[in-house]
Amino acid sequence: MPGGPMSQKNRQGVLRSRPKGLVADGDIELIETELPELVGGEALVKTTLVGIDAAARTWLDDQPGYLPPVQVGEVVRAATVGEVVATRCDAYEVGDVVTTLGGFSAYSISRDDVYTTVMGRVSAGTAGVDQEALLALFGSTGATAYFGMYDIGRPKAGETVVVSAAAGATGSIAGQLAKAAGARVVGIAGSDEKCAVVTDEFGFDSCINYRTTDLRAALREHCPDRVDVYFDNAGGPILDAVLGRLAMHARVALCGVISSYVSGEHPGPSNYVKLLAMRASMAGFNTLDNWGRFDEANAELRRLFDAGKLTFRSHVFDGLDQAIPALNALFEGTNIGKTFLRP
Repeated sequence: MPGGPMSQKNRQGVLRSRPKGLVADGDIELIETELPELVGGEALVKTTLVGIDAAARTWLDDQPGYLPPVQVGEVVRAATVGEVVATRCDAYEVGDVVTTLGGFSAYSISRDDVYTTVMGRVSAGTAGVDQEALLALFGSTGATAYFGMYDIGRPKAGETVVVSAAAGATGSIAGQLAKAAGARVVGIAGSDEKCAVVTDEFGFDSCINYRTTDLRAALREHCPDRVDVYFDNAGGPILDAVLGRLAMHARVALCGVISSYVSGEHPGPSNYVKLLAMRASMAGFNTLDNWGRFDEANAELRRLFDAGKLTFRSHVFDGLDQAIPALNALFEGTNIGKTFLRP
């Protein structure tokens, strides 16, 4: 079996109890295990970075979703990037850089399935890739922004696009994609610092701090021609406020509900009648439904990145013992850009 020695230990974060609200000490336990012996069809991946996304918190609840909930005693699920260090799977070579669902784990097992993608290969001379960019821009985060903005939002030159959680991993990319399409883009974020990053680094035309202003009044000021496209990462009162400012035939892409992931209570929009009045449409989506188009998404994201029209910011926590603070940062409003955990 190619690869390094198999006597090393693995460190993993496992779910011990289902969180109520923010993740608390004791909900996730850091354990040490033996590295597994590979069987046919498996590869061992050494994790470089764990992507910390809001979806990881929803998987800790005992609720059905597009993926089953993490069970008590299981490794906490999360997107990862890493290097293949041993393989018994024809799809992977030692040295391959892959994105996968390795979770809160220093090492994980990958198979030839929809969850693992080779992003760099030694034999092709492409293994020296920027691994932060793979998760922040060219992995599921960038693909989510791409499919939501382009398939549902369909921004046109001169239109007004609003993006909530605009300083976050997905929102920041979605807004830059709308700018690349020629739209005028307004962000919504939760601090003056975040709003400054949204305009100065991510290139939005303006940004509203929803915590310090009347959001409905601010939307009238920042969107005088109303809102043609809304990329929603927030849900709750922010969704209601933007629905009240929709333009005729507006499109709303439902990407996430950061406002209620922790509480688990998702109140329906009280302002949904505006969809009827403005002949607007609102649709949810899941990136996995477009798995066969990831090459398309990555090609366009790469083109824009190389042209200087896309950028990202990283917020890195060091050590698996920082898993709980890293995950809670998404809901405490302290993160900007893509949050990572370096095992």
